[in-house]
Amino acid sequence: MKREIDLFDYANEIMRAVKTGVLLTTKADERINSMTISWGTLGIEWGRPIFTTFVREGRFTNSHLEKNPEFTINVAYGNFDKTILGFCGTKSGRDVDKIKELGLTLVPAEKISVPAIMELPLTLECKVIYTHKQEGNRLSEEINKAFYPQDVDSSFHGANKDYHIAYCAEIVSAYILE
Repeated sequence: MKREIDLFDYANEIMRAVKTGVLLTTKADERINSMTISWGTLGIEWGRPIFTTFVREGRFTNSHLEKNPEFTINVAYGNFDKTILGFCGTKSGRDVDKIKELGLTLVPAEKISVPAIMELPLTLECKVIYTHKQEGNRLSEEINKAFYPQDVDSSFHGANKDYHIAYCAEIVSAYILE
């Protein structure tokens, strides 16, 4: 069962969770992937509720979003298995079917093609309406050194050489799975 919520009644909980980690789930070519994120914003732009996430160029999730510009944000609500966030934050969907490995329960979404995840029941269904690639020359030297060192191989999960693409997405549905 899905209990619709007023997104902004839960804004504090959502943003506190983003700070420590939530799942961003995508679907492309019939393959579902979840990635732990801790960079994101919640707000209003163009008169719509928006969730903006930042995904590095080289991530498997980025390739999914390029094929299907929809995603769910899956937020823990109540007790949950914290190993889910650790696993989804250290394994690449290129190599591992994280949903299968973790035995996560997928629930069909209301308005998009990407499912919700029962184990992290507070769900935002999002449709990308704008993207923007970060430009390294517009960031301070301090930020570039801390977050984008160029002497790191960008092919493994902890890589941080690649810049982020900002995905601004309209939140088309918000609910808690019960």
